[in-house]
Amino acid sequence: MALFRRGKSGPRNGFNPSRGRSLTRRGGPNIGSRGNRGFTAARSDSFKVSRVEEAVDSASESSDATPGADNAYVGLDESSNHESSSESDVGSEKPYSVLLQALEPLASRGEPRRKKPRIEPIEAPVPGIADLEAQSDAVEGTEDEGDLKEDLDSSGADEPLEKHDCFSSHFADRDEMEIGDKIQAVRDNRWSTAVLVASSSWSATRRRPVASQGKPTESSRRVLGIQDLKFKPKFEVAAGQLLSNSSDSLIELFSAVFNYHDVLFSARSLQNADEIRKSISVHSLNHIFRTRDKVLKNTAKLSKNDNDEDAEYRDQGFTRPKVLMLLPTRQSCVKMVDAIVTLCGPEQQENKKRFQDSYAATDDHLSTDKPEDFKDLFGGNDDDMFRLGLKFTRKAIKFFSQFYSSDMIIASPLGLRTALGGDNSKKQDFDFLSSIEIVIVDQGEALLMQNWEHIDYVFEHLNLQPKEAHGCDFSRVRSWYLDGHAKYLRQTILLSAFNFPALNRLYTQYMLNVDGKVKISRTYDGAIMDLGISIKQTFSRLDFADTMSEPDDRFDYFTTAILPSLTKTSLGVQQGTLVFVPLYADFVRIRNHLASAPSTQHISFGSISEYTSVKDVARARSHFVTGRHSILLYTERAHHFRRYHLKGVKRVILYGLPENPLFYPEIVGGFLRSSISQAKVDSHRVSVRCLFSKLDLLRLERIVGSKRYLSMVSERGDTFDFV
Repeated sequence: MALFRRGKSGPRNGFNPSRGRSLTRRGGPNIGSRGNRGFTAARSDSFKVSRVEEAVDSASESSDATPGADNAYVGLDESSNHESSSESDVGSEKPYSVLLQALEPLASRGEPRRKKPRIEPIEAPVPGIADLEAQSDAVEGTEDEGDLKEDLDSSGADEPLEKHDCFSSHFADRDEMEIGDKIQAVRDNRWSTAVLVASSSWSATRRRPVASQGKPTESSRRVLGIQDLKFKPKFEVAAGQLLSNSSDSLIELFSAVFNYHDVLFSARSLQNADEIRKSISVHSLNHIFRTRDKVLKNTAKLSKNDNDEDAEYRDQGFTRPKVLMLLPTRQSCVKMVDAIVTLCGPEQQENKKRFQDSYAATDDHLSTDKPEDFKDLFGGNDDDMFRLGLKFTRKAIKFFSQFYSSDMIIASPLGLRTALGGDNSKKQDFDFLSSIEIVIVDQGEALLMQNWEHIDYVFEHLNLQPKEAHGCDFSRVRSWYLDGHAKYLRQTILLSAFNFPALNRLYTQYMLNVDGKVKISRTYDGAIMDLGISIKQTFSRLDFADTMSEPDDRFDYFTTAILPSLTKTSLGVQQGTLVFVPLYADFVRIRNHLASAPSTQHISFGSISEYTSVKDVARARSHFVTGRHSILLYTERAHHFRRYHLKGVKRVILYGLPENPLFYPEIVGGFLRSSISQAKVDSHRVSVRCLFSKLDLLRLERIVGSKRYLSMVSERGDTFDFV
């Protein structure tokens, strides 16, 4: 009787002839990688060595089992697939009976059970986070290569010729001489300006670099519909809906965005926020996947032409991240990610639960009397310290991927600033920003109320030459990256509810796109029209010779003309005077003057700023309502972050105009209307006094309207009354 013992290198169980599969071992020296699973030429020899060789050693079967053992593999396959009378032949019956005996339990044959060999466990090292991420990246890379054919088939290579391929015209099919000419024009500040639209509600202007021949560079045609553009098939429906169901101003925005122009759009609102969020998501995803398709195609070409030394495909940057989004809060990040996931429709979302737990907030902590714009910005998780890397494959999205393996980075200015490192050059790392091709700054009006210096710092470190290679294949890097000209082909998109000087500085200093830039803005009827009550409003213009002395001139005017008027009454200091101060530096200066100047020792005042504690805020509001404090200083950032409804206001003095035009009717109309309705003051006794200068043109336009503000700056008189 032949015995088949289970050795350490043998099969785990007996052979099952009905499975009809070739016999391969799961372990051992003959097992290859996933792409080459062991050997195939010697499979019959493997069967003979592992199953028959021990039977040959048995004395009772040595003369009969050997002839059939050489053909055991073939005989078993045939016995499992063909049932014929050939089984009665001796040559085929012997091996088959031997195997049946081998499969029988040893106890049924009256033989002692063999002791099972003891296998010592081997403790494998626990992989770290870096090892797991590296393994995940390797698997995703294998998936990219395995799905190459499907990507190439669905990449839109056979699109109709009438469609305009904005991606290829801006990044892939550029002539180096043409780019050099345009870059020189941008460096020399040679721009031509053209008015695209000038309607009663909005306007659009475009600036293009002037070539050396003295003519503006050619511009991409205006997008009228999805039939004009070449998109990835999965994004065509969403892009088509945006271009067919949007207003004229949004269509102009989409046209500039899809043509890879720089854009400053200062007409964002709660009504069009979802459309804008969806449009930039479509554009960013289309750019990422088109870039991926280009790289995969060229990689396939290089693999086919290994012997062609002249083949050169420059389709990459220094690092992988291509899109950077700067957002104000984690909740705004959740809204953007939801739009991205909806458009992508991935089969798998890695680390999605971790993202939901740390970013999304289910409870609504805001009171119902807050304005809608406040609920939209601060509803949910309003933390302004975050950064998130997103990696896209054909079927999956990976959240919290490392920056150097991410396609898109979504962060707040503070979160990204801390990731870049401190001022110590040894700890700084901004190489992952070296190949950013699209920068999106959304909700600029909210970011203005944070620390804008972080945004300036980020833009200063965009598209710089990396300090390390980071595994870069320099033979595939585009020429303008190597020449340090990436910032001239980067697209910058600035989105805000209104325009302001810091945003204009980005437009002038960092938006250097060789294909031009577009500025879209709205016209204003004026916030003075939305007060809800009829009161006298006095605007006083401050004239000065030097812009550097403007803060001092404004302070001198306030202390010499405004403060004395508050005490020139028979009742002493007028109670219920609210002094609104936009900048914190001016707030500190006025507070110190009221506290220490000899002429203001008889004036009692309170103060509320963005740094005032909740306890001190409650005390200041209580003393102001009861009349214990005659004057209350109030900053714009405090109103932005808290939206207090102050009571007891009888007179409003605006040291400067607010940046956000929504604040003017809330402070002037809301506070005074509340006092009038509660019979705290007569309507003819309330007053408003506003200070402005020629540096406040953008603010003045939003407050008094686009038709009035220019005359208020150019006329001889310096006082203007509105009722």
